[in-house]
Amino acid sequence: MDIRVRNIVKDYGRTAALEGVSLDIASGELIALLGPSGSGKTTLLRVIAGLEIPNSGQVFFGDEDASFTPVQHRKVGFVFQHYALFRHMTVLDNIGFGLSVRDSARRPPAGEIRRRCLELLDLVQLSGLEDRYPAQLSGGQRQRVALARALAVEPRVLLLDEPFGALDAKVRKDLRRWLREIHDRTGHTTVFVTHDQDEALELADRVAVLNKGRIEQVGTPDEVYDRPGTPFVFRFIGESHALAVKVAGGKVWLAGRPILLSPEDMGEGPAQLHLRPQDVEFAAYAPDALPARIISVRRSGPTRRAEIRLSDEQDAVFEIDAPAALSVRPGEERPVRILRGRVFSGD
Repeated sequence: MDIRVRNIVKDYGRTAALEGVSLDIASGELIALLGPSGSGKTTLLRVIAGLEIPNSGQVFFGDEDASFTPVQHRKVGFVFQHYALFRHMTVLDNIGFGLSVRDSARRPPAGEIRRRCLELLDLVQLSGLEDRYPAQLSGGQRQRVALARALAVEPRVLLLDEPFGALDAKVRKDLRRWLREIHDRTGHTTVFVTHDQDEALELADRVAVLNKGRIEQVGTPDEVYDRPGTPFVFRFIGESHALAVKVAGGKVWLAGRPILLSPEDMGEGPAQLHLRPQDVEFAAYAPDALPARIISVRRSGPTRRAEIRLSDEQDAVFEIDAPAALSVRPGEERPVRILRGRVFSGD
């Protein structure tokens, strides 16, 4: 089931949550809505679900305009951050709840509900736990039950709101891998909200990056990380630093020296160079090297992370990665060379 969101506007009094958001989601796609708190990602998910009615705009499920279709008729499966399981019900009864409360004309027989619930328990790798209660499960197991319950109603669309936010880092990582496997097996169109960039990049087919109620960029994980379209996306995804530069004569100038980056048809004047720690290297004899002083050094996994300051620019302080075998010490003067980066116009 493909989803089309068209020019959605949603405000809460004087607070604008979504400002003209449009997004196309392909059938069978797993897409992440990524952004900081207050960016509008959860509001957009709730609008798709029918839990929020927009001030204006439309939501299409396939060719159907579902903008004012009540949530109970949209056939969506919803998974919340805090599970929302019924504590007094067994795992089996929690999973089958959505089917058991249907009107008599649409309610499957009790035996069919039990069969489907046991199949889903097997799918989420919890076979044998059907008679337990939520309090007897770990956080990761509860979230698996919540997903099985969402799948039980055979939804057209699966929506997840920060599904792993309440879990510790190790469990989150394990469940990310598991959710991707479940998605590939079931093929549901899936939209999930997260503020965790690693989660979005690892799980999603595409990522929609939101900021202040607008979509800044939509693309594959490689596209939003390697080719960020705006300064916000560059800053938000991955580690980055911004340095003041100048575009003049078809070149980018930093600390009074030209660097080997293209201004990409940008007009002349002040600009910002955004780069990541891996975009700079120590290079003593490169013709485009810039003089720098090492401020501090710390170990970072297989590399060392050095904080440096360009010798001619007191404000040009940033971090770069250095091989662990390379001897670098605080206070040393070492030239650096900028390999990659993205230049955006403006101060």
